[in-house]
Formats: sequence, C-alpha cells, structure tokens
Amino acid sequence: MRIYIVGSLNMDLVIRAPRAPKGGETLSGEGFMTNPGGKGANQAVAVAKLGGESYMVGCVGREFGKELTDALKEYGVHADHVRTESDISSGIAVITVVDGDNRIILDAGSNGRADGALVDRALADAKAGDYLLVQLEIGLPTVSHALKEAKKRGMITVLNPAPARELPKELYADCDWFVPNQIEAEFYTGIYPSDEKSVRQCAEKLGELGVKNVLITLGMDGSASVSEGAFRRVDVVPAEAIDTTAAGDTYVGAFVTRLSEGADVETAMRFASTASALTVTRRGAQRAIPIRSEVEAYAKEKGIFV
Repeated sequence: MRIYIVGSLNMDLVIRAPRAPKGGETLSGEGFMTNPGGKGANQAVAVAKLGGESYMVGCVGREFGKELTDALKEYGVHADHVRTESDISSGIAVITVVDGDNRIILDAGSNGRADGALVDRALADAKAGDYLLVQLEIGLPTVSHALKEAKKRGMITVLNPAPARELPKELYADCDWFVPNQIEAEFYTGIYPSDEKSVRQCAEKLGELGVKNVLITLGMDGSASVSEGAFRRVDVVPAEAIDTTAAGDTYVGAFVTRLSEGADVETAMRFASTASALTVTRRGAQRAIPIRSEVEAYAKEKGIFV
C-alpha cells in the first residue's frame, strides 16, 4: 500500500547548549548543524527508511528547497509532488538542544503554500486501502481537504495533530486514526492521559467528535491505543537519549508503515516504539531515523516481537 504524507518540509538549524539562555543573554553553544526536517518530511522519511512506499506532498521555497527535496530522494521518498515556491523561503526550524531535549521555533515559510490543488494531483493515483498521513504544520484548509479527499477514495487516514491547534468539528469524522502525544491529547479533550482510565476517557471524547481510533504516545510510559473498543498498552523501549528531535515523527511513520503491511495494532505499536528508541540515541532529524534492519535487530536483541 502507498502512504501519502501531506505536510511540512523544514530545514532544521540545530545547536547544542548547556542551558536555555535568559532574555537578552548571549550563550555559547556547540555542534551547530543544518538538517532536513519538518514533521511531514520526517514522517515521510521514517516511512521510507522503515520499508514503506512513501509519497511526500508539500512545498519548499527558494532557500534550502533543493537540499530538502534531494534529501527526501536520497532516503527513498517519492518527491514528485513537492512543489517549489520561488518567492518565499522554505520552512525553517531553529532548534536548541539542552540535555538531550529540544526547544523549537518555527517559521512556516513555503509550507503555507501547500493547497488543495497540490493534494488533488498527488492523490489522483491513490487507491482504496492506501494511507494518508497528515500533521498540522501546514494550513488547516489543506489538512481538511486532504482528509476529505482521502476518505472519498477509500483511503485510511491518520492525523498526527501537532502542533496542537483548534480544529473544525467536521475534520474529526474524517480521521481513522488520531495520534497525539499526552499534551496534545489534553489540549483536544481536557483530559491528561496517564493510565487506562484516562486514555479511554480521551478516546471516548474524541469518538464523540467522530474519530474512529486513538493512539496516544505517553513519553517514558510508552504508548496506548483504543481501537474498536480494545485498549492496548506498549512499554517504552529503553534507550539513552541524546536528541529527541524526530522521536515522535519516527513513531508515527513506523506505526503507519507496519499497519500498511497488515500488522495488527499492538505489533505496529511495538515496532514504532523500537524505531523511536533508536532515533533518540542519535543527533538530528531525518539522519537519526533508523532503517528497517536496525529496528529488527534491536527488537531481537531486546526480545520484542515486531
């Protein structure tokens, strides 16, 4: 099955620092690097590196546009539906890494140009059973249009609602899977998910809005899902975190990849947890995402069936 990822492409400007600077303070950092990123592109790369058939749909700009598109192709992503906007910069993410955790400032740039016409051209060859994966670093009208068009074609739709923002009520009913983290889940439901009861309560609220299935990443507590009434919980896979930049995107891309291959939900969750664990042991975004054989080898070492 094809996996179409409609979303953002950013160039990440990354620097490590001993702490976050105070207002008006200049602080020395180290290890500066530029790294192709953006939630959409990261998830597209995760799908491709982990064995899925990945199609990226989005926009780049005059600065870094070629580098972002070339990176996708290098990792095996189909990039024919990445459009270049010559009068605006590509999206930019300024990332400061402190003690293995990251603080991010975004400039959407050309990501704001992704529109329904681009989506329609990309999905023209999509078939029933293919997957659509979207996030919220592009315009909401485009996200809504993509979900609606995908459902018309019988595709399976996945929304990673990040960064959290208010959504039109009609959008939820077009989501087969709603995949937030804990903070995002609380934003949309008013409930902070930490155990089976609270995860089920989140899923119930989202279900009332029309969402079919819910998967919530729980940080160090792993992940939990509610689908067809069944609750599933998967523990986090131990790893020494160096940089968490693309961990969530790796998880989402890995989960969708295994679902597209016919894996059951719990197996897909275990695979995603293992892939995410490997990602945080490396610096960067797309370059940090492991390939399929690395995930399978690490899972075997840890006794995890993926």
